[in-house]
Amino acid sequence: MGRRMHHPPSILHQEEGTCYLCERLDRLYCHHNMLETHHIFGGPNRRISEEHGFKVKLCLSHHRTGLDAVHRNIESARLLQRDAQREYEKTHTREQFMALIGRNYLEE
Repeated sequence: MGRRMHHPPSILHQEEGTCYLCERLDRLYCHHNMLETHHIFGGPNRRISEEHGFKVKLCLSHHRTGLDAVHRNIESARLLQRDAQREYEKTHTREQFMALIGRNYLEE
């Protein structure tokens, strides 16, 4: 049986029970009974997102169902990608970010 890897928490959001985008977009700090983990850089970078904490907890509306949902609204997705890159670059270089993700989201 394989060992499960320990993955770090989100580099953006530590507040238990709250939605990152409710706080970021709407300044709402309410508690949600159901949250989903969103990997900010998906597809081939999903594993990298998990390993480096490029993930946030989102309510259903901000994750999949609402007008601002990251899976339906590219502006919301880009906001998360820029926030994650900015946070990562507080302790790493742009070159290190580019080596991981392969794209610069701060100069679009």
